[in-house]
Amino acid sequence: MATPWLLAMLFGSASAAWLQAPGLSPLRTERPRAAAALMAEDEGFATIVFLRHGQSVWNEAGLFTGWADVELTTLGKNEAAQGATQMWKEGIVLDVAYTSRLKRAQQTLDIVLRITGQEHVEVHKCWRLNERMYGGLTGLDKKETVKKFGDDQVKIWRRSYATPPPEIELDSPYWPGNLNEYAHVKMADIPRSESLKCTVDRTLPYWYSDIVPALRRGKTVLVAAHGNSIRGMLKNLDGISDDDITGLEIPTGMPLVYRLDKDLKPIPSSRAAPGGLLSGYFLADQKAIEEAQQKVADQTKVLDG
Repeated sequence: MATPWLLAMLFGSASAAWLQAPGLSPLRTERPRAAAALMAEDEGFATIVFLRHGQSVWNEAGLFTGWADVELTTLGKNEAAQGATQMWKEGIVLDVAYTSRLKRAQQTLDIVLRITGQEHVEVHKCWRLNERMYGGLTGLDKKETVKKFGDDQVKIWRRSYATPPPEIELDSPYWPGNLNEYAHVKMADIPRSESLKCTVDRTLPYWYSDIVPALRRGKTVLVAAHGNSIRGMLKNLDGISDDDITGLEIPTGMPLVYRLDKDLKPIPSSRAAPGGLLSGYFLADQKAIEEAQQKVADQTKVLDG
């Protein structure tokens, strides 16, 4: 059941009370007619929805985050709630969900399932869907890092496809090999630093071993994860080049929907951005998408002063 503050925020106190009445599931009592018509337009064999988590406390503070396990801000929770509302309007009924081992992605998924009344959906968590490991940059202030290493070097670490940042020290509190959360993972598989290429290579084995089998059964799947792990799956789905994938911005809290055919090839949507890299479509109007993408792009810019 959706929490009171989320429902009240989206629908007002009266609607929140109604949605929490005994025997009623929030939002999913009836599929909107407009959503049914839109779904029919792009109907496929299977559906996958990608959702980047909302803003985290370290995003807000301007710190390199990576595998650091930090929570969502209030804004981040609101972004997740808005994404849930858009999924409901679209009439998306989930069969299974996948997420990372990090709180911010799990919180985002939990908000979506509660608001859409789909708490029963099976959830699978895996470290292979974690964000890129930022190595020795983890926990550092982005502006201070630029002052120390220079703008050009930080841009290479942030935006090149194959150049990782310096490795994290093994005695660092942010080294995941010291955490019980990853005791089941082989030490050799726990990264000390990753480029985007490394993240793609780490994510795709899970894509093929766990997510693809569900899609081959025609299921509707939600992946609530992170900007870089989602980039890896989109790169694979749409055949995006190494150069182009580094410039692809995934807005926070904005569901990205793909309809797939029986061969799990993306069915190009009429709602996809014209001339864009993606066959799928975001659940928002084009202006909102562009504003959100610009917001994400600006976060990667190093500011003077």
